[in-house]
Amino acid sequence: MSERKIRVLVAKPGLDGHDRGAKVVARALRDAGMEVIYTGLRQTPEMVAEAALQEDVDVIGLSILSGAHMALVPRVLELLKANQQEHVKIFVGGIIPDEDVPTLKELGVVGIFGPGTLTEDIIRDVQQSVTGTPAP
Repeated sequence: MSERKIRVLVAKPGLDGHDRGAKVVARALRDAGMEVIYTGLRQTPEMVAEAALQEDVDVIGLSILSGAHMALVPRVLELLKANQQEHVKIFVGGIIPDEDVPTLKELGVVGIFGPGTLTEDIIRDVQQSVTGTPAP
């Protein structure tokens, strides 16, 4: 019997219209053997939380370039808690000022990736967050 693949939801919450980075990360995670669901552009936090519930994901990757991360991330986390999905790991990628990183981590964000982060690092961190062991 095979082990269940890590299920990742990659989402673009808010009004940000640029998704090249999100698509690159989604493809890298898929190529690493994970099941990836990409929600597309302009998702509300409610849409992200509902998709996470429906798809039974282990991880949500939020790609935010708009600067609205301090409003969007707490709302997604609040909705996950309301759905009893506190076990879902949250990663954020995009333009995140250094001064916001500690607050996001205190809220429960597992990893934060800025522009230029190697996809190998993202794969490793996602794998480790779900399984407790690094990717091979």
